[in-house]
Amino acid sequence: MMHMRFLLVAVLCLGSISAQVKPASALDKPTLEAYIRHLLAMSNDVQVKIDDPKPSPMPDLKQVDVHLALGGRYQDETFFISKDGKKIIRGLIYDVAQNPFQPELEKLKTDLSPSFGVPAAPVVMVIFSDFQCPNCKEEAKLIRDNIPAKFPKDVRVYFKDFPLEAIHPWAKAAAMDGRCVFRQTPEAFWKYHDWMYENQGEITAENLKDKVLGWAKSTDLDTLQIGRCIDTKATEAEVDKEIVEGRALKVEGTPTTFLNGRRLFGNYPWLNLEQLIQGELKYQQTSHDAAEKCCEITIGSPLKK
Repeated sequence: MMHMRFLLVAVLCLGSISAQVKPASALDKPTLEAYIRHLLAMSNDVQVKIDDPKPSPMPDLKQVDVHLALGGRYQDETFFISKDGKKIIRGLIYDVAQNPFQPELEKLKTDLSPSFGVPAAPVVMVIFSDFQCPNCKEEAKLIRDNIPAKFPKDVRVYFKDFPLEAIHPWAKAAAMDGRCVFRQTPEAFWKYHDWMYENQGEITAENLKDKVLGWAKSTDLDTLQIGRCIDTKATEAEVDKEIVEGRALKVEGTPTTFLNGRRLFGNYPWLNLEQLIQGELKYQQTSHDAAEKCCEITIGSPLKK
């Protein structure tokens, strides 16, 4: 009798243990979070937000987007998970019937963005930049000096604000001020752009407004209107919208440039950038018609949606 009771207790205990042990699945958010924290060596300070699984370009995989945040900095990761939750792929999936940069082209919006160059140019550059960023200053001069001179009919450049507020205390205010200038006279934005980068070292959070208004007085701009725009933060929503757009494109630092959708991070030497532009021009001469027919897109036109 005693022996039977012991066996019964043992069986019940084993049943309890087996009920508690569940197969690990990456489709379980806590399991996935623990896994990627270990994979990416993340500290507990990093905030992790995991989206619900959704269909992916591969029918046997689920797509899960993960959003990381730390001290005002953001990073997005995409994982593809097998339907049983046992296997994870980190990276990108390409469709050979589409432009490899199609997802980026669809997310880039250039309406109401400052630009220079010929409309409908075969190469479109969209630059996410920060007026307080030293590397952005170097890239801005390189772009302004070389693109109009070397590619006057082939490249159109768009400027997008992406101030890194966590490390650059006056960058967002400068972006908002630039949008005030653009609202009043679109052509004047590039004068503001060049002046801002040239004088970057002299500007502080405290003197920014006075510096901007002092510059505006030397132009044909209405300084009273600019001042009201600055004081009321009338353009903050416009800058915030571009920040959201940059995050959707996984922009993590500045400068980040999209060359016909191709992501370029950092300020490239002119020789390298020139080669990339020439390569894109050559590619479109041989593949543009085919890409249009199969994918129903025109390189450049998706950027104007």
